[in-house]
Amino acid sequence: MASAVDHAFGRWDLAHLHLFTLSDAITQISPLEWWDGEAPNGTLDGSATKLSRLRPGEQFAYVFDMGDDWAHICTVGSQRIDPLEELGEVPDSPVPYWGWGSLPDQYARRWDGDDGESRLPKRPARGTGDLPPILPDWGE
Repeated sequence: MASAVDHAFGRWDLAHLHLFTLSDAITQISPLEWWDGEAPNGTLDGSATKLSRLRPGEQFAYVFDMGDDWAHICTVGSQRIDPLEELGEVPDSPVPYWGWGSLPDQYARRWDGDDGESRLPKRPARGTGDLPPILPDWGE
């Protein structure tokens, strides 16, 4: 799953720890062998955890590079898709197929719905206050 998220963000230097935190804000998942015995207490081993534990519509956090703390919110699709219809093939591992982010858009859009003429929207006054309280600084 981490590979799919990293691929979606165009990362190429993958030699960093990463950690998933599920919507309960308690359950953490990471490849334990990378932590050299220093993983946060109770962390589940990512190599033994099944994606089927995620529910449709569930949100979870993904933090890449524990030093720089690149935090992302991810949402499980509300329903299963037909990979042949959506992607044109059946991938052998999880892949991103829709989303929005700061990678350059092929049509030079700066945000979802950008018409190329409108002014940039104002930054949210609440910062991360509108995110679900999965990570410590998120939520009200």
